[in-house]
Amino acid sequence: MARITTPFGFHSTTAEVSEGIDLSGKRVIITGAASGIGTETARALAHLGAEVTLAVRNVEAGERAAAEITAKTGNRNVFVAPLELTDRASIAVFVAAWDKPLHILINNAGIMALPELHRTPEGWELQFATNHLGHFALALGLHDALAAAGNARIVSVSSAAHRRSPIVFDDIHFVHREYEAWSAYGQSKTANVLFAVEATRRWAADGITANALMPGGIRTNLLRYQTGPAYQKLVESYPWKTVEQGASTSVLLATSPLWEGIGGRYFEDNNEAGPNVPPAENGVAAHALDPDAAARLWDVSLDLLNK
Repeated sequence: MARITTPFGFHSTTAEVSEGIDLSGKRVIITGAASGIGTETARALAHLGAEVTLAVRNVEAGERAAAEITAKTGNRNVFVAPLELTDRASIAVFVAAWDKPLHILINNAGIMALPELHRTPEGWELQFATNHLGHFALALGLHDALAAAGNARIVSVSSAAHRRSPIVFDDIHFVHREYEAWSAYGQSKTANVLFAVEATRRWAADGITANALMPGGIRTNLLRYQTGPAYQKLVESYPWKTVEQGASTSVLLATSPLWEGIGGRYFEDNNEAGPNVPPAENGVAAHALDPDAAARLWDVSLDLLNK
């Protein structure tokens, strides 16, 4: 498979990558759209004419974001629905209420590098549960709506941190190994890429493709657990993006005709990433595109969710 490249790059914005696109009549769901690049992604797609649903934990914050998006774009088809990704009942309610074709699902919500181990009531490590399992359950529940749309797309926000850890199938939830914040986060972000690989393999015949991406470093609420001297040093040296730049790869994957029928790939800075060659800090790790690991993760995820 030839790598797909575009005229866009690190500094490209949501407006630039979506110029000339018309999403009138298309429906979009974006998780975690009450702040950060989720809100900007929603604004950009609403500007293109899409009906956009913000799937959020904090409905009040979601309503504020929706009102701001409508004020900026004039699009009144911006809606808010409650969704807690670590609560299977919440996901079930959200899915049951969705009764129309879905053209674009953007799995944007996430938590990063919790300094201490947190578990869900099921005993699942919280980052894996939020970043992967919740989105996995959501996509499963919305499969028929995606299939009904024809040529539907799933966009999963991963991270360069996927290179920190493959899926440790023997101990995904840190029962026996010592918890390490970045390994846990990296594992969950690897899962986002592997989901795109296996969802495309299983669902392409239904007209559904999925891709994953690294948005870049953006100073949003995702960084709320990062403190101390090491982080302050990073702040001074890291090549930060604006939210308009950070959301651009999500918007490009959701809208560009270049990706029609193409899935199972990983993107960064608005282009398909090449293989990571350590110590380089770009590219995609081989473990994140491994089809065997992708198939195994799918089965493990089904078992965890009792599907």
